[in-house]
Amino acid sequence: MNDFTFEEQNLVCIYNSSGTRGGVMAALTEMRGYLEPDEDELRTLTDSALAKLGRMTDAEFAALDLFPDFETETPAYGE
Repeated sequence: MNDFTFEEQNLVCIYNSSGTRGGVMAALTEMRGYLEPDEDELRTLTDSALAKLGRMTDAEFAALDLFPDFETETPAYGE
């Protein structure tokens, strides 16, 4: 079960310091508490990721390939 969107997957990667589904859920929940009222898009994204994490098992989470896929437009140093 990997129905995460590209954005949700990157968000989960960012908050996956524990390596566990419960740890990611706790970190996302904590981060959500710091969001400002105008951060609706991030709140919606976080809620969606939390819902999907809540529907999966720890084994399904462990089987995910969680590698962030960030595109940068900044040239490498010295270029």
